[in-house]
Amino acid sequence: MLRLPPFELATPSSIEQALELLERHGERAMILGGGTDLLPNMKHELFTPNVVVSLAGIKELNGIRVGAEGTLEIGAMTTLEEVAGNPRVRERAPALAQATAVVAGPQHREMATIGGNVMLDTRCRWYNQSYFWRSALGFCLKKDGEVCHVVRGGRNCVAAASNDSAPALMTVGARLHLRGPGGARELALDDLWTADGTWNKRSARNELLVSITIPAGPAGHRGAYLKLRQRGSIDFPLLGVAVRVDLDEQGDVLDADLVLGALQARPLRVKAAAKLLRGTHPDPSPSFAGALDTVAEAARRRCKPVANIPGDADYRRAMVPVYVRRAFARALDLEQDGSGATNSSVRRRA
Repeated sequence: MLRLPPFELATPSSIEQALELLERHGERAMILGGGTDLLPNMKHELFTPNVVVSLAGIKELNGIRVGAEGTLEIGAMTTLEEVAGNPRVRERAPALAQATAVVAGPQHREMATIGGNVMLDTRCRWYNQSYFWRSALGFCLKKDGEVCHVVRGGRNCVAAASNDSAPALMTVGARLHLRGPGGARELALDDLWTADGTWNKRSARNELLVSITIPAGPAGHRGAYLKLRQRGSIDFPLLGVAVRVDLDEQGDVLDADLVLGALQARPLRVKAAAKLLRGTHPDPSPSFAGALDTVAEAARRRCKPVANIPGDADYRRAMVPVYVRRAFARALDLEQDGSGATNSSVRRRA
């Protein structure tokens, strides 16, 4: 049985108290949101903080509300279950609602928070193991070692960004509000990521994510998120696909976006999606199906998975175009056959 290492639990009731604790204890302290990821990692001795600062008692970090200029503001400690079921989120950011609804299992979503999912540590099949397992193999570049077991001779960690919410939030232009020793700052979610899986975020470990803001979108907004995984629940993604389609008054594509997750240390945007779909008219015609096929192939060319998480890397790449077509079909209320084909098999749902 894996046991938690000894630690002191701090329970601040305000952001200021939490920041003071993090400043006082420095590298010996870690932030606790819902605990669904941190506590298992502590049992594996990936982290052994002396002080764990729980944010559960800070009321201002909870809730979903409409802010100035129609923005949707989500507190960092809002649970994934609340995000997934919120009518405003479902209407204005459907991809986010779908993404948060498929994280782990229902018990996890009742505890896990949107802030914790955004700030999730990267994952790797060589890293997310017990201390005994890692010591027997030889430690890796991300923790205690100097060797990457995925990419021989690699100098950067390639652990995967496996947070389902991140690609969905990127498609809707989400912005992060952080507080730290230097004060408050705002950051586009796109600008949070780095390519190094050791710490793939441009944020300090003593900064708190306070809230996430989603700007008001057009009336014709559509979105979807699909997740490839080994089992129908619990598992982290082998591939995550988030799409956004904005339609004009005539029903033509005004703008589009495609972001993929779980393939590398940061979510990957496929910019070709917007270029290829703008001005098209979503319908069951071979013309639009061909446009989707072109987008799907562009995504496959961009994606080169490595053996950093369970699941065959070649299979994960082969599934990229399939899931891209399915995600756009879902967002646009189109159906496909089981193969993911997008030509004559695409039809309007009854």
